[in-house]
Amino acid sequence: MLSPGRALAQLVSRTLDCDPSLQLVHLNKAPCTGVNERTFLAIKPDGVQRHLIGEIIRRFEKKGFKLVGMKLMQASEDLLKEHYIALYDRPFYSHLVKYMSSGPVIAMVWQGLDVVKTARAMIGETNPADSRPGTIRGDFCIEVSKNVIHGSDSIESAQREISLWFHADELMCWADSTEHWIYE
Repeated sequence: MLSPGRALAQLVSRTLDCDPSLQLVHLNKAPCTGVNERTFLAIKPDGVQRHLIGEIIRRFEKKGFKLVGMKLMQASEDLLKEHYIALYDRPFYSHLVKYMSSGPVIAMVWQGLDVVKTARAMIGETNPADSRPGTIRGDFCIEVSKNVIHGSDSIESAQREISLWFHADELMCWADSTEHWIYE
């Protein structure tokens, strides 16, 4: 008899036509590395209101990363308090939670080689004034409190953030026909 986790992994694998061992890795929240590394990105309320969703997604697609989860949602204060728990002692914490819950956000999970590090570089510095042109924040932001996008800062935070914002069945495992043109 299969364990519940293994049975779920096989079901997900059959449904999504994926390698069951890869699904088990994601379901058990073990570190994903190499081309299977995942990161969490969220287009913040100002990015949604300014109609930057397509432009931001386009940049990650053009880079060659694979979108494996996405949803438009109104984040609850409880979710945001947990998400930003590391900033609890900071004077801007309450303002940040209030701002992030002020409108819809686009929560996303992207996959690819070194996606955490590369996504952070593509996003730019937290303070847009320190961000280079060509980065998302360098091109679209002026103030640090309205910096359009959030991105995980490490593999560990990506795992934690993905598990906060997504259930395992909301993440797709799919074969991208362009992978052989992107990876050796």
